[in-house]
Amino acid sequence: MATLLYRLGRGALRRRRLVVALWLVVLVAAGLAAATLRGPTASNFTMPGTESQRALDLLADQFPAASGATGTIALKAPADGQLATPQGQAVVQELVQQASTLPGVVGAVNPLQVGAVSPNGRYALVQVQFATGGDDVTDEQRTAYEQVGAAAKAQGWQVAPGGEVLGGEPEIGSTEALGVLVAAIVLIITFGSLVAAGMTMLNALIGVGAGMAGLFALSGVVQLTSTAPILALMLGLAVGIDYSLFITSRHRQNLLDGLSPEEAVGRAVGTAGSAVVFAGATVVIALAGLAVVDIPFLTVMGLAAAGTVTVAVLVAITLQPALLGFAGRRVLPRRLRSVATATDGTTGDEDDSDVTDRPAATTTTTTTEERNRFGFRWARLVTRFRVPVILVGLLGLGLLALPTPDMRLALPGAATAAVGSPARVANDLTVEGFGAGFTGRLAVVVAGDTPQATSAAVPQVTALLQRTENVLAVAPPQLSPDGRTALLGVVPKTGPTDEATETLVHDIRGAVSGIPDADVLLTGVTAIGIDVSEKLSDALPIYLLLVVGLSVLLLMLVFRSLLVPIKAALGFLLTVAATFGITVAVFQQGHLADLVGLDTPGPLISFLPILLIGILFGLAMDYEVFLVSRMREDFVHGETARQATISGMGHGARVVTAAALIMISVFGGFVFLEDPVIKSMGFALAIGVAIDAFVVRMTIVPAVMSLLGDRAWWLPRWLNRALPNVDIEGEGLRTHLEDRTPTRV
Repeated sequence: MATLLYRLGRGALRRRRLVVALWLVVLVAAGLAAATLRGPTASNFTMPGTESQRALDLLADQFPAASGATGTIALKAPADGQLATPQGQAVVQELVQQASTLPGVVGAVNPLQVGAVSPNGRYALVQVQFATGGDDVTDEQRTAYEQVGAAAKAQGWQVAPGGEVLGGEPEIGSTEALGVLVAAIVLIITFGSLVAAGMTMLNALIGVGAGMAGLFALSGVVQLTSTAPILALMLGLAVGIDYSLFITSRHRQNLLDGLSPEEAVGRAVGTAGSAVVFAGATVVIALAGLAVVDIPFLTVMGLAAAGTVTVAVLVAITLQPALLGFAGRRVLPRRLRSVATATDGTTGDEDDSDVTDRPAATTTTTTTEERNRFGFRWARLVTRFRVPVILVGLLGLGLLALPTPDMRLALPGAATAAVGSPARVANDLTVEGFGAGFTGRLAVVVAGDTPQATSAAVPQVTALLQRTENVLAVAPPQLSPDGRTALLGVVPKTGPTDEATETLVHDIRGAVSGIPDADVLLTGVTAIGIDVSEKLSDALPIYLLLVVGLSVLLLMLVFRSLLVPIKAALGFLLTVAATFGITVAVFQQGHLADLVGLDTPGPLISFLPILLIGILFGLAMDYEVFLVSRMREDFVHGETARQATISGMGHGARVVTAAALIMISVFGGFVFLEDPVIKSMGFALAIGVAIDAFVVRMTIVPAVMSLLGDRAWWLPRWLNRALPNVDIEGEGLRTHLEDRTPTRV
């Protein structure tokens, strides 16, 4: 693979104008396709095969009028008892009439007629039924719904429309640009060159632009959840910058070692580019592997993010070499350009295509100045005190992981929405007047083969529901036109994300399972959320086992070792456990929540753990390959295991540090968004990268490697013969170069 990428890198530099032109064409074409073909994103989380989804499908088939989205308008009168007065009743009647005539609305229920009024006569809930599902409600219909009740507001009433119809895509604004700005500063400090930093950032932005445009173009035929583009943007930016950073860093080192620009970029793509392809492939495989858990919306999210990562890899190994060709030696700081020019024998203004086959050094040496860098000093310190370092690292990560067993999962709800948002205002007003249970109402569908069977089953179901613990009220049944399907509303005493409500869902399903001659199914937003969370929780161990097994196999291919992959997998598990622990402590338990701008702690979003495992796996393998491949390279060339560990850390620490800081900055930029789902995703990814890069890969890994010594590189002979050689380290490339031309040391 390294030899193939070497040729690709040189070819891209030679034909750099054509390569840049092709990528610009791709970017423009994808942008035009996105502008013309883009479809709406979905905010619902369906789960085929669950009882709640079967109930919704049954309603859509037999009771279409009740299958659409519902809205709830919370009302608060200026004083207690005012709803019982003629003036108050007139206000309510006018508002119900207005809601009934809204575009897309089938009808609205007067709360005075169904008793949806608080005991003190001050609060009321107006139920609004839409003709279509929440994702099919247009922006115009949603805006009209949110503005209902202007006359009541003018008389001092509080009117708060809420329910399933509220939603829309999370807004991406200037806060995320802070992460990109920090990443740019890190690049400038790392490279000491505005040209190198700007070119690396430009390369990443072109890649993420093309990837996101392609994703939005496909959204017209593939339904995306509202969080899928955000995840794709996060990963596309982060890995795009990191992959370009790796290749540019190796290219600069090659120039300083005396290689011509074309040879330098070829070898950079052949070596660092091999690591980029491997790292990108692991991320793509892990994200695409989300399909094995058979959860449609999660599969789409994983494939969307995998697509942007794939584009980032392609841009890094094709467009990046072309841009490096335009930059020439300006990718080096001014003080080093003369050194590279003197070594290579060319001037900074010479056409690089004329120096393709000039002899150059094939190996690098470590100077005294390099050995005094922080990376070498840190590596010597860690390997010297390896046992205490390992023990302290394990203890620290273990303490951070302590909250992990308390993790609770749920779909996002209005109770944890940003303070001041329409959904949160409606939720708080409902809780204030009626209690938390009214924000998590359940729906029981009773379907019989005949109207008589349904009529006979409804009283039995109602009696069982009323006797179930934690049920506050059961609404009268609504019958379909043919009388075969009935819908009963159930109000729990506790909120939608409360553990007691989850228990209630299971209790109701158990209580009504034996009704003869009728299917009784429980659904509703709360029940759907519980079903989704439980299925995701059940899939989490399977997916984790798949990812860990994959990491062991892939690293065994790369490093020809048995212990190194096992060590890497255990380190990954430590990263995941500690990341979960910190995220639970902040977002669920509320510790230091103010620092991340979290208004209301609550359960973690259901898909966060499984998504985090997939993403962190790819990023962890990225750093593992970059650091440990250099250790193996030096060990194979004769250095002791300890010295190879120090050398690998010393040469890789600066780039890995910069790459990790860039990832943390990009992910951290999303923490400033108001949407709690995106906020938690950005926080968990930033924390996970920080732990894995600085604690696991740059501290525990070198300590363990030095402790293992030569045993780290042991592999049974039969297994070594069975495994294919993927040549990530470029050994085949070195042989190819030695056979091709003489070298000058």
